[in-house]
Amino acid sequence: MISPLQHLKQSGRLDRFYIDGEWVRGSGADRAIIVNPATEQGVADIALGNAADLNHAVAAARAASVSWARTGPAERARLLDRVHALILERQEFFAQVLTMEMGAAITYARTAHVPLAAEHIRVARDNLATYPFLAQRGKTAIAREAIGVCGLITPWNWPLYQITAKVGPALAAGCTVVLKPSELSPLNAFLFAEVIHDVGIPPGVFNLVNGAGAVVGAGLSAHPDVDMISITGSTRAGILVAQAAAQTIKRVTLELGGKSPNVILPDADMARAVPPGVAAAFRNQGQSCSAPTRMIVPRSQLKQVEQLATETAAGMIVGDPTSEATTHGPIANRAQFDRIQQMIAIGVAEGAKLVTGGTGRPDGLDVGYYARPTIFSDVLPEMRIAQEEIFGPVLSIMPYDTIEEAVRIANDTVYGLGAHVQGADLATARAVASQIQSGQVHINYPAWDPNAPFGGYKQSGNGREYGLEGMEEYLEIKSILGYYT
Repeated sequence: MISPLQHLKQSGRLDRFYIDGEWVRGSGADRAIIVNPATEQGVADIALGNAADLNHAVAAARAASVSWARTGPAERARLLDRVHALILERQEFFAQVLTMEMGAAITYARTAHVPLAAEHIRVARDNLATYPFLAQRGKTAIAREAIGVCGLITPWNWPLYQITAKVGPALAAGCTVVLKPSELSPLNAFLFAEVIHDVGIPPGVFNLVNGAGAVVGAGLSAHPDVDMISITGSTRAGILVAQAAAQTIKRVTLELGGKSPNVILPDADMARAVPPGVAAAFRNQGQSCSAPTRMIVPRSQLKQVEQLATETAAGMIVGDPTSEATTHGPIANRAQFDRIQQMIAIGVAEGAKLVTGGTGRPDGLDVGYYARPTIFSDVLPEMRIAQEEIFGPVLSIMPYDTIEEAVRIANDTVYGLGAHVQGADLATARAVASQIQSGQVHINYPAWDPNAPFGGYKQSGNGREYGLEGMEEYLEIKSILGYYT
């Protein structure tokens, strides 16, 4: 069976962009090497776009915008249904390429990265069945219309998942899009563009241009014919996008960094609360913006928490991501690996108690960007490891004496993306959840809900993704007075 990389190379996709329904060669000579983080070896190189390529894609999206917006919801839903089905049909292709380009363990790619990405398309499809694009309010009609051409900028850590989280609702709303995936993990975006093409989405509705953030990302943000920008990335990148977009007063939605708390209340069963908390903090090698990397626990139970957390980390198998026995693969790229090593060293220097892990690779792994699952305890709120997003498998355990103090620690951050609360008494857990300044709070590790709006308070961004609210970001509201008699 041909591999996804062989397929992309033989088809010539890596040298092309998907614009106006066709695979076209770029106009520039810049390229990027895609590195397999497990081997540290280059496995492919892709063409990078420039201003001319971006203008081509935006023009195609602009030309298709009116006809696509006028396409009925039922037809848009039919096409999205086919996109959903094809992603699942090609799940193994997607999983293999995600493992190769960003290090996700193959079992995790199969059970999380790809199926959860498909869910965003399903939700977008289902929302079209009942959404009130035209509603009556007295004699006034409230119309919700596609905003137009949308520039979508997606990250390297959950690449396919974030593509579908943006493309699905944008297309459902009737918008056309230009996608710029991360140049560090773009291969899955080629496979996604093939799905779009094979489904028969009209030319110009979806366009893909690879490129550097400083070129294609900045160009999309400032482009006068782009009506909206949606970016998932670092807070630094979000600030740059917002500044560039301000020139044309376009809508901007930002899903940025996080330093999410996990408040474990005194009445919680520690044996049930701690292990899933460690697992959640370390999912996807800790490379999740909403990962609960601050575990806030009763001081009286700190020793028990440390023991349970250590035992959980010890059960994680870090290694070759293509092995089905592996639970955690390498960090996605060298720059992030170096950042994690630096922050672990800072934690030690700050005087936090190193419970397990530390700097360097796990034993027996001399090649690859593998990081040791690391847990600190007795972490103080003012420490850098408690304040800065590390974006790796590093957990800070922070003790408290009262629930009021636990809430203060939870909110003592510039971020507000995700949060968790664990407790036996649901009323108390709900009360604590209501006090946490975060766009999403999970009580007692509930199942993931693709219909739950996701987004940030404070420096974690603005706007929402997922569910109805995610689609509404791509809609303008028009009042038509006198519409009804």
